[in-house]
Amino acid sequence: MRLGTGIGWRPEIADAVEAMAGIDWVEVVAENVCPGHLPHSLLRLRERGVTVVPHGVSLGLGGADRPDTGRLAALAERAEVLGSPLVTEHIAFVRAGGALTASPGLEAGHLLPVPRTRDALDVLCENVRIAQDALPVPLALENIAALFAWPGEELTEGQFLSELVERTGVRLLIDVANLHTNHVNRGEDPAEALAALPVEAIAYVHVAGGFERDGVWHDSHAHPVPRPVLDILSDLAGRVAPPGVLLERDENFPEPAELESELAAIREAVAIGRARGRAAERTAAGGAGGGAGGVGVLARPVAGVRERLGVAQTAVLSALVAGTPVPEGFDRVRMGVQARALAAKRAGVVAKVAPELPVILGAGYREAFLEYARRRPMRGGYRQDALDFAGHLLKPGRPGDARARRDLREWWLDRAGPAPRKRGVLGRVLRRRTGPSS
Repeated sequence: MRLGTGIGWRPEIADAVEAMAGIDWVEVVAENVCPGHLPHSLLRLRERGVTVVPHGVSLGLGGADRPDTGRLAALAERAEVLGSPLVTEHIAFVRAGGALTASPGLEAGHLLPVPRTRDALDVLCENVRIAQDALPVPLALENIAALFAWPGEELTEGQFLSELVERTGVRLLIDVANLHTNHVNRGEDPAEALAALPVEAIAYVHVAGGFERDGVWHDSHAHPVPRPVLDILSDLAGRVAPPGVLLERDENFPEPAELESELAAIREAVAIGRARGRAAERTAAGGAGGGAGGVGVLARPVAGVRERLGVAQTAVLSALVAGTPVPEGFDRVRMGVQARALAAKRAGVVAKVAPELPVILGAGYREAFLEYARRRPMRGGYRQDALDFAGHLLKPGRPGDARARRDLREWWLDRAGPAPRKRGVLGRVLRRRTGPSS
């Protein structure tokens, strides 16, 4: 299946994407589209023959629990409504705790790395098979960026992915920006990872930008694609012709001309890699992958393995979002960086989901939210997080400004009940704060 060159579709750049020449396909965050109310822009793209691929972020196939049937059904529905040739997700865990560990459930609100161990691989393989049975189209999984590493890992990334493919037949979505992130943050050689991959399993490739701060690379999707990422793309293209390459941009959207310039740089990097690959091409019988080798069947009951993995992931996530001690063997500095990054992401997403809160709280919003997030994990989605944050402030009679406290209470009462109390409350809050629209 050839996809060509694509871009991540986001509402903020919908018009620009429609107007771009040479866009063969787009990818949408699956959880951000409603099958019964697809954006008109996506419908027009589909009518033009542009392929749309749903990209999930909430399944958590690398977690200890079996995949949630409701989330799988929702992903399947989006694939069918969009007429997609495949769906994609991540090799990550996004929640922990719950019944499996007899502890409160925790939500990360972010993709976290799974340990590259036999236990984690056994669980992941079973979860992938469950997902494959529930989806109407093939599944491809993405390697993620990581700020920290698990102690005692038994496999390299290339070996882990190679064996996953051999045991399940799943496709791969290779994010070259994430390979660069793991090179900076974990000292992993991107070339070694690529050399170990079963390249025939690659469904498509992600390319994105980020930034480095204090020796840590942050996969922001909000900055231009740097040269090292394009070089890794060329390396990959020298090994195999990628069926599709997609530019991701989630924030700080530039002008359309800059996006088109980045797409041109991506095409050039692929062309350079393909030329190098053809020049160095040689025949090698049976040269697929180079990973650890498949085992065919699970070597041990997965039930007990799930419990062990669940306990370990719960301890890690609790340290990141609830302020509990960092488990033995982890880099405490990197775990601190990850914890702060998770809190900052929560603050940013809640500000988008509930834009009234930054308006009501003004310049104090971010500091107040970060203080709340340090020891109070998410207990649901971001909308619930916004309600919990407001309730956290109101209980001790905050904020100190009486007007802000009154507006926050009105906002919370309007959102916390089964239905809005009365029309216009939120509009009045915003009008009082920002003034009449011109």
